[in-house]
Amino acid sequence: MAAEEATHRPPTTHRPPAPSRPDVSVVVPVYNTLRYLRSCLDSVLRQTIGPDGMEIVAVDDGSTDGSGRLLDRYAAKHPGTVRVVHQANSGGPAAPCNRGLDLATGRYVFFLGSDDRLGPEALERLVAAADRYGSDVVLGKVVGVNGRHVFSDVFADGNAVDVSLFDSALPWSLANTKLFRRDLVDRLALRFPEDMPVLSDQPFTLAACYHARRISVLADHDYYHAVRRLDARNITYHSRIEQRLVSVERLFAYVADLIPAGARRDAVLRRHVGLELANLVGDDFRHLDRAAQERVHATVAGLVRRHVTGSLRDRLDIEARLRLGAVTAGGVDDLLAVIEQDSGRGVPATLFAGDRWHAGYPGAPARWTDVTDVRADWLARLDTVDVSWADGHTLTVTTRSPYPRFATEAGPVRMLAGPVVGATRMDAGDPTGRTLRTDFALDRLLAAGSASGQRHPVRAEVDGGHGRGGAAVRAPRLAAGRPRLLRHGARLYGVAATVDPRNGQLVLSVVPVTVAQLVGRLRRRGAARAQVSGRGPEGRLGRHGHLEVRGAAQVQPGPLRRADQPHHHPGAGRAASDQARGVRVDV
Repeated sequence: MAAEEATHRPPTTHRPPAPSRPDVSVVVPVYNTLRYLRSCLDSVLRQTIGPDGMEIVAVDDGSTDGSGRLLDRYAAKHPGTVRVVHQANSGGPAAPCNRGLDLATGRYVFFLGSDDRLGPEALERLVAAADRYGSDVVLGKVVGVNGRHVFSDVFADGNAVDVSLFDSALPWSLANTKLFRRDLVDRLALRFPEDMPVLSDQPFTLAACYHARRISVLADHDYYHAVRRLDARNITYHSRIEQRLVSVERLFAYVADLIPAGARRDAVLRRHVGLELANLVGDDFRHLDRAAQERVHATVAGLVRRHVTGSLRDRLDIEARLRLGAVTAGGVDDLLAVIEQDSGRGVPATLFAGDRWHAGYPGAPARWTDVTDVRADWLARLDTVDVSWADGHTLTVTTRSPYPRFATEAGPVRMLAGPVVGATRMDAGDPTGRTLRTDFALDRLLAAGSASGQRHPVRAEVDGGHGRGGAAVRAPRLAAGRPRLLRHGARLYGVAATVDPRNGQLVLSVVPVTVAQLVGRLRRRGAARAQVSGRGPEGRLGRHGHLEVRGAAQVQPGPLRRADQPHHHPGAGRAASDQARGVRVDV
């Protein structure tokens, strides 16, 4: 009950009635985002709903980078539209969100991250839809900027007047970046739990969606641009481990208190188990000290035992199932052995016991390695063994399965990088039929990334005799390379093959590069080069739109390989250093 009390507390500040109530209050919690804040505020002030239809309530949570002074300048320039409140740093986003909510006077409230921005018609469209449909919550399409990943499945079917929390992808989109009807917020006395250092927007959003008369989704416009900050890490995944554990425990307690046990609770918990809980035992678990590992293991094991039902377990993706099964079946060392297998050696062999299939992790108990009922998902687990540029227009990903009968039992294989489907074929050089080569057309990756950039996690799907299945494509021991600069239309993009440090998944990233960033990179390389040779850099775009740099460190075209895979090429100096690291191309 404590979680509910923490979230459903009455407002601490009286909201004085406004003589002319705006349609929507945009609450902007601000903490040290000066680099992005001007763009954020300008995106709101340019809204087509107009100044009479909105207000901006910005709460400076003890910024030290000048963000507070910039807010004051905007308030002075836009009196009656921009209201600024300063407070001592609270240590998280919950308190400034609550303060802004207490002061907001609009019929609706919208929360906007101070490093994010709105599409120009966002507020007008959102308010019009809420009024037209009588919606208590409206979610507009969210797009990632600078390669930030967003869950977009909820937008896949286009606009939807009435969306259920329990039979849609909505639980994967529980950020508070939505339009909320103020009457609903007041009736439930909703507030953000200030005892949750991270994830505090999820109880608020979940309660609003659970009690809403109607939830609508708008996918016909880029409403919200979620920006990946280039100067800071996302606090949710890089905050102190104790903060993460406390917040996850309180989140699970809140869900259990809000939604009765059964299929509807499982539908919501599927997200929290498959994402927040599974991330706690992701690949970066290895980098915690032993005491922290013990604490994480104990917390995750307890939450799995209390909240993961058999039907929920069966709906988890195979990565989450195996990791959480390892936690409940053994100790820290057993979990570390599984992670080391995944991150260092790749997909283990398949073991057979009669008609049962088992994932061949070292020393793992058979009761959780049984993958018989998800054999299609298991067959879809592939390791990346090579990433290379086939030419100036194609990025080729080579993957391999350890399963000896893969070619005959997996059936047709699709490889996807986000929404982009690659052209997949069996590698003619592998007589066993276990190696695949997939070409991803760069123009499609660039188009899917749009002007804001995007991360495209790579996934495999199979459809054979064991049914349909899918799994993330991992990249064990694959050395990362430098981004390759490509031109698409009038813009430059950095295209890179990277590995997600949390789960080891291969990701193809498309990130826009500004002229200022390009010049800065050239200057830094030139300065480094000048220390050796006294010559500076010269740069130009080559025939295929690739950046060619003279007088600065370069990486030649070629494959991105395993760090332990030998390869030979002409050249010396930088090439020799790259060979030692397994890096050969600037992807």
